[in-house]
Amino acid sequence: MRRRFPITTLALGVALSLPAHADEGMWMPSQLPQLGKTLREAGFKGDPKTLADVTAAPLSAVVRAGGGTGAFVSQDGLILTNHHVAYGVIQYNSKPGHNLIDDGFIAADRTGELPANPDFRVLVTVGYDKVTDAVLKETAGKTGRAYFDAVDRASKAIVAECEAEGGVRCSVANMYYGTDFYRITQLELRDIRLAYAPPRAIGNYGDEIDNFMWPRHTGDFTLLRAYVGKDGKPASYSPDNVPYAAPAHLALAKDGPKAGDYAMLAGYPGITYRHRTAAEFEEQITWTLPTRVAVFDQLIDVVEAAGAKDADAKTRYAAQLQSLKNQRKRAAGELEGLRRSDAVRVRDDDERSMLATGAATKERGDIDALAASIAGGSAVRERELLLNLFGAQSQLMRTAITLERLRVESAKPDAERENGFQARDHAMIEGILKQVQRRYAPEVEKALLTVLLTRYQQLPDAQRLPAFDAAFGRTPAALKQALDTLYAGTKLGDEAERLSRFAAAREGKPLAADPLIALAAMLVPVQLTLENERKTREGEQLRLRPAYMRALFAWRTQQGRALYPDANGTLRVSFGKVDGFSPRDGIRYTPVTTVAGIVEKNTGKVPFDAPKPLLDAIAKGDFTGTEDPALKTQTVNFLTNLDTTGGNSGSPVLNARGELIGLNFDSNWESVSASWMFDPRYKRAVHVDMRYLRWLMGKVYPAPHLLKEMGVR
Repeated sequence: MRRRFPITTLALGVALSLPAHADEGMWMPSQLPQLGKTLREAGFKGDPKTLADVTAAPLSAVVRAGGGTGAFVSQDGLILTNHHVAYGVIQYNSKPGHNLIDDGFIAADRTGELPANPDFRVLVTVGYDKVTDAVLKETAGKTGRAYFDAVDRASKAIVAECEAEGGVRCSVANMYYGTDFYRITQLELRDIRLAYAPPRAIGNYGDEIDNFMWPRHTGDFTLLRAYVGKDGKPASYSPDNVPYAAPAHLALAKDGPKAGDYAMLAGYPGITYRHRTAAEFEEQITWTLPTRVAVFDQLIDVVEAAGAKDADAKTRYAAQLQSLKNQRKRAAGELEGLRRSDAVRVRDDDERSMLATGAATKERGDIDALAASIAGGSAVRERELLLNLFGAQSQLMRTAITLERLRVESAKPDAERENGFQARDHAMIEGILKQVQRRYAPEVEKALLTVLLTRYQQLPDAQRLPAFDAAFGRTPAALKQALDTLYAGTKLGDEAERLSRFAAAREGKPLAADPLIALAAMLVPVQLTLENERKTREGEQLRLRPAYMRALFAWRTQQGRALYPDANGTLRVSFGKVDGFSPRDGIRYTPVTTVAGIVEKNTGKVPFDAPKPLLDAIAKGDFTGTEDPALKTQTVNFLTNLDTTGGNSGSPVLNARGELIGLNFDSNWESVSASWMFDPRYKRAVHVDMRYLRWLMGKVYPAPHLLKEMGVR
């Protein structure tokens, strides 16, 4: 086997010495000192070396919150994140007659703060260490599933050693597609409580109409608080717990942003695909995105129809509907943006030029093998999409499959169990099981599954699975009868029933009889077979992609371009400036909006139904202390050219002095495709101006005790 040179030492050092555009790149903290000259030229006033330490301010204040990002804004565990990141927490605490989604929530004091859903987590990164040699030490000579297993075993051993003393959650992150690996150590905070949420008509003003659009006028923020046991260690919810002592917290700036100002963002971006192959770009544009839009449209229609007839179902599925709408619009925007940028042709031309270089010629055997493996996965792409949604968009069906899979995995030694089913995962599984009944209605779940399984029934025979055919039939009538029978007989809608089976499953014992459990016993073996096929492909690609990356590094160096790792859910930093943009000929967007836009958009009807207290406060015009000195009014949102993607929701935006000036919550429509292709002409990030937060919490929906805690006088 060809020797694998570590890119980060042989190629990345060269790449980082090249000019880096301040507006492009989701950088690992350890890379930032090497970008010191570029940072200073962009306007950063601090020492770039401080940004390499995740255990020191400001990065130690930045946390992973739920599916997004947040930041500590007080020493007593107060966390600022997006309204939409905390939407599930708000929905979990809502019920008929007590609708926190519409009405908002302000805890009068800490005793009034409301517990989040049991599966909500906040992770504080306390370690970020390179472990490449340890991960790859047993991979020599291996291919396919054997290569995957070697990496998996080594990663699990690293995680187990990291977590041995308890109190932390560890993971191994893959950087540069199998070239480098990092051990991420995080404190897992499990007792999270709701402290402040604005009403929906502020936190989600404009809803889907304004989603991914500019200009925006949305107060997309919420305040949570993290609690721990009296011993200072992470603990599940208890009224005896105490606020978590944050390692650092961000100070709110007294002034606000203006065009051209330096801006920096730290957060946990989800996944980007900018270094994928030209074939993967083409599949994303010609099949994946159009298909996702079509499926999400169907699922959205089901939930909206149910909510129109049943107010309780509307509340139960509010968070899921919001997520579906966001995913649907993102897919549509990504498709439009990639077509606008002619991404298939551009990426294909770029790859052809790369493959013509001497560096690529040396790697051509592995690069061609990688292309063949990718093509093999495409043959089952539609089935993979539907089966992933089958679990993700259901509650009871997911519960049954999770319990059965846990039972199967628990019969193995812990180190050999699948990720997600080890002893370290039991608390999270239990938390998921405890929140089911507040997010479930049988008729809605059956309707969602009908959409997905009907599409499955239309797959070609080569993608069909006998166990699924036996369970759900080959016709719509058979499917309806199967679902009606299953949901009429199941007891998994009751929390006690779920938890009793969880207790058995975690010990590897037989589960009490239930129709959905019996179904899961049929489907989990299929899941395991498909998983083996997927891991075989993934192992081969994990082995082969470093060859592609070596060629790409050499090509980018030849072009004079720096190459940062694709985002993968780990802590990253982006930097740039406050900046508007021109989406089309003759149109120029300024980078700041004001409360005047709220009034202009207001119709009195959802989603532009600005609350009366807000409209009255705008009319009063008392913006003392938060007014923009140039605009002479109250700002709401602003734009930067910072590099962001999904997962960056809730990321703090800092000025040149490291002070908090904004809260990231969206991107503009023209840049949704940036997860695949970065275009500096269009890529903008949308943020809540912290002056708007201070004004709302000071004079519209007052919470003086929280402002004081955040250092606002």
